[in-house]
Amino acid sequence: ERTGSIAKVTAKEIELQPLTNPLEALQGRMAGVEVVQQTGIPGAAPKIQIRGQNSLRNTINDNGNLPLYIVDGMPLNANPIYTQNQMLGNIGVDPLNTLDLNNIESIEILKDADATAIYGSRGANGVVLITTKKGGYKETQIAAQAYQGWSRVSHFVDLLKTKQYLALRRQAFKNDGIEPSEINAYDLLKWDQTRYTDWQKKLMGNTADLTQFNLNVSGANDNTSYQIGASYHKQGTVFPGDFSYKKNTFNLRLNHKSIDRKFNLTLSANYGIDENNQFSNATYISNAFSLPPNAPKIYQEDGSLNWENSTWVNPYASLENDGTMIAQNLISNLSLGYHLAKSLKFKTNLGFTRLTSQEEIKIPLSSINPEFWVRNSHKSQHASSTRQSWIIEPQLEFTKSIQKHNLEVLIGTSLQASKNKHLRILATGYAHEHLIGNLAAADDVEVTNNQTTIYKYHAAFARIGYNWNKKYFLNLTGRRDGSSRFGKGKQFSNFGAIGAAWIFTEENWVSKQVPWLSFGKLRGSYGVTGNDQIGDYGYLDSYEATPGPGGLYPVQLANPDFSWEINRKLEAGAQLTFLNNRINTNITWFKNISTNQLVGYPLPSITGFKNIQANLPAQVENKGWELELSSLNIKNKQLSWRTSFNISFPKNQLSSFNNIENTPYANRYKVGQPLSIAILYKFKGIDPETGLYTVEDINQDDRFDFDDRVVVQNLGRKFFGGIQNQLNYKNFTLSFLVEFVKQKGYKLAATAPGRIGNSLKEQVAWDNLADGSGHNQKPSQSIYALLAYNNYAYNSNFAITDASFARLKTMSLKYRLPQNWLKPIGGDRMEVFIHAQNLFTLTNYGGLDPQRPGGYTLPALQSFTGGFKLNF
Repeated sequence: ERTGSIAKVTAKEIELQPLTNPLEALQGRMAGVEVVQQTGIPGAAPKIQIRGQNSLRNTINDNGNLPLYIVDGMPLNANPIYTQNQMLGNIGVDPLNTLDLNNIESIEILKDADATAIYGSRGANGVVLITTKKGGYKETQIAAQAYQGWSRVSHFVDLLKTKQYLALRRQAFKNDGIEPSEINAYDLLKWDQTRYTDWQKKLMGNTADLTQFNLNVSGANDNTSYQIGASYHKQGTVFPGDFSYKKNTFNLRLNHKSIDRKFNLTLSANYGIDENNQFSNATYISNAFSLPPNAPKIYQEDGSLNWENSTWVNPYASLENDGTMIAQNLISNLSLGYHLAKSLKFKTNLGFTRLTSQEEIKIPLSSINPEFWVRNSHKSQHASSTRQSWIIEPQLEFTKSIQKHNLEVLIGTSLQASKNKHLRILATGYAHEHLIGNLAAADDVEVTNNQTTIYKYHAAFARIGYNWNKKYFLNLTGRRDGSSRFGKGKQFSNFGAIGAAWIFTEENWVSKQVPWLSFGKLRGSYGVTGNDQIGDYGYLDSYEATPGPGGLYPVQLANPDFSWEINRKLEAGAQLTFLNNRINTNITWFKNISTNQLVGYPLPSITGFKNIQANLPAQVENKGWELELSSLNIKNKQLSWRTSFNISFPKNQLSSFNNIENTPYANRYKVGQPLSIAILYKFKGIDPETGLYTVEDINQDDRFDFDDRVVVQNLGRKFFGGIQNQLNYKNFTLSFLVEFVKQKGYKLAATAPGRIGNSLKEQVAWDNLADGSGHNQKPSQSIYALLAYNNYAYNSNFAITDASFARLKTMSLKYRLPQNWLKPIGGDRMEVFIHAQNLFTLTNYGGLDPQRPGGYTLPALQSFTGGFKLNF
């Protein structure tokens, strides 16, 4: 009966996955929902977009494309938690990590204007509804689950072995006409010429252990049901050393109804503690691809780090920079309802969240070459943040049915406020390594950031739902939203949506003419909403305190005139079910237009400010098609087989941007092109005279700049989706999901051939090392060769390749033990299972992971687990 666009996954589909974040469980399962696991490091925030990128703001610190998270009715701040740890610095930590995947009943994605309208401007980019499991339906039940397994990097790239590398280096000197010396060729003259180390496997080839335990107790009587649970999760890393991610969660759900059924109460609380222990280094993973294969041994005979007379930076030194981040997150909600009359109900939603994180990174002198100790000292970095928010949502709900007319009216208001605090400290000059972290023992303590921001949101809303004979449906939603992020006169704005549906199979003429059509519905919606996902206080002149007493300096220019970013959404869809509900299809067309773009407009450095908040005359358009199909292929007493399929064809473009050529975005975006483009040089091939890569000088001015970048490549997804199958035979259940993506991306680029550092075999002209051949330049260590290689590998169209893939995302096999086996222990149901994650990937992409092409990041790990579920 719904008129909006909603996708849903249930607990049975996601609960066995050994993941730290519930969003990662959605990959390949929902049309229109892109989820990218940005790294295999546990705890890192995944990237999620619902129906494309609406805003030009798309960075970790300023992202206008994040959806609204709702956990049991309580809105959450979707922004990743900032971390100083360089392994996660440009990704952040997701606040949803503290949820237990096994405690989630369902995850729903609200996509169109009608479905998201009740959440107003907060849901401009879609809504993620997470509902935890409710209490039991009978006397006390105990449910336990445990699994154990391991994870690993399943794929490494093909780099040069020692013999190939040394031959390449010697040829580079020969090509350059330079004699190797101990300064420019220590790898040839000082290092062991027979040593070989596979640095990929050495630095990230370990096996990471996985362990999870869950315990839930639930029960119910005629009026009250409850569920109490706890879980423990631990995951190691593929890096050397004792690094790990740990999570402890606790959950409570209480439902109560009065004897006369007039009053109802629902209380939910989810509390999680994350402890992420990782070393901090920005180049550790890239070292796995750049270190020469004959680089020195890691340790000396006495067990200390080997610096080989300062000829290299020992990668294991990074492991000394121990970093620990502990996050505690409470998400609580109380829902109260009372029937004032037969058709009139009052209800209110009261929510509170508090997230705190504490981070400490220790940087001892042992992580630095002893030759440079005199210029350094033991140091530590500290960061703490607090996010605290509350919400009050009183509502009146009126329902009335008169013959075939059915009416639902909802009116209410939202009062929401949040307070964020951030503190960063740098401490240096510790006298001893064991004192690192004790601020009282540091010679110098510097506060690098101390900030408190307050955000307030207020809205009044109403929704009218009408249907006639459960055949024709109409939804009208109106809101007035207010945000503290805008200046006087701009804080409030009006938004609304309309949705309609027609279940045409309820018509007598349809049921007679097409009896094989079990169900048919046409629906459509249109709505306008706002977006205020910008920083706080952007409309004010801002100042920060100078170190020491009495000083202030300006850090932001005021602009009181910017206002809401506007998002208009249009959608049409059809849902058809055939052959007694054995085949279900859902096809949707959508078009979203985002205007009045809220952007931090860059300013020239001469002004003294980096940017100023403003509305730009840019219009971003997302449109596309979504298809969902499910079928019950076989159904009998012993065997059943069900298939689910979804595919999305998104199209994103910057449809207009007045005067873009006079803005800093002229070199980043093109009108009529997607936001996910790369603007590149045109690759010409190998110059026969120099043997180096060349790109085309379009304007013939003997220099290369953005005027010569004329090739536009779309790096966004052309289509994506997934296909899932579940087979049940007697007590066995086999299920698997294949995720597929059609896209282009950057090739993996290693060291320029001939310079110190390993190279990809495919980037070496083995048939003609003296002059280069085909698409590979000759080995050389000259600066001209490096510039030519960088133009080729990072800035030309030849750097782009097909990064499409099909991945067996999940595969699980379960066996349910016969009931009579469980009688001696009083068990009701027991299942044993094995599960595989990221089992294999079919792709032509030559890098680490086509999911995130071009990057030196740890790929999504391959995992194998086995365990049991027991109810009694």
